[in-house]
Amino acid sequence: MRLNQVTVEVSDIPRAKAFYQSLGLTMIVSSDHYARFIVGPESDAASTFSIHIADPVRPNMGGVYFECDDLDARVAALKAKGIAFDNDPVDQNWSWREAWLRDPDGNRLCLYFAGTNRLDPPWRVAGS
Repeated sequence: MRLNQVTVEVSDIPRAKAFYQSLGLTMIVSSDHYARFIVGPESDAASTFSIHIADPVRPNMGGVYFECDDLDARVAALKAKGIAFDNDPVDQNWSWREAWLRDPDGNRLCLYFAGTNRLDPPWRVAGS
């Protein structure tokens, strides 16, 4: 089994397309009510991310995580473009470095770097 995509609701497709493209996602499907993006380089993209028009929008309460090898530099570049973050990158006690922000509709997003700890944390279940 593989994760195909995560979809969040948005109120304005053109605004959301521009926002997610500014984060570095590559749009592969575009319509007036929906768009889908490749997460990461197309050559190794295992998952996609999509937006769908909704009225009213019900922002996600958890969060959508995007891993970035260049987290600190990426956050600095996005802030220079005027994108606001809830917090700067910070080291977490679960061995990830995270920075949180929201899209224009309030969906919670986390840009993070975990390295090998993403799939192989010290507390990984034995035999998995």
